[in-house]
Amino acid sequence: MSGKGSVERELRIAVIDKNPLRAAVLEDGLREARHVSVVRIDDTAGLLDRLRELDPDVILIDLESPSRDVLEQMFEVSRTVARPIAMFVDHSDTAMIEAAIDAGVSAYIVDGLRKERIKAILDTTISRFNAFAKLKDELARTKSQLEDRKIIDRAKALVMRARSVSEDEAYALMRKAAMNENKKIVDIARSIITAAELLR
Repeated sequence: MSGKGSVERELRIAVIDKNPLRAAVLEDGLREARHVSVVRIDDTAGLLDRLRELDPDVILIDLESPSRDVLEQMFEVSRTVARPIAMFVDHSDTAMIEAAIDAGVSAYIVDGLRKERIKAILDTTISRFNAFAKLKDELARTKSQLEDRKIIDRAKALVMRARSVSEDEAYALMRKAAMNENKKIVDIARSIITAAELLR
């Protein structure tokens, strides 16, 4: 939910709050920030299913004095539903904040439920979520490239041994095979490793 699409269309926001007065503060703040597509959830039973069904762009969770169980349920939401999540609590401790961050909560606001702050909090929540998602994506890509490099190096060693060629020649042979078969070099490398294991 990054990019132009999220700016052009109305954000769908889920507000999770059992207290109607507190929820009204959030909803008023959102309306003043011109967000009208707001759905309030006041019952946390079957919460994950409800959120999957709603498929909101942003989730705002408002908890007065959350118990460990309630917090754990909210953290489960955060881990499972990959969306920007802001969590409002009346008081907190370091362990709670760390648990929220580990669970992927984008913004954790202690004693900060004021109507005029909602827009800034919403913007920050979305920005943090997008920055973190980008970082995770880059990390996954780097990890995948490292894995590919290991596979290619292993296959190269097998080709060098089997054909009595240098490292550069082995790589050139693999690259040529990849071009001929219109495949990625890592796919050729995987085939070489599989064949070698079969021929052991």
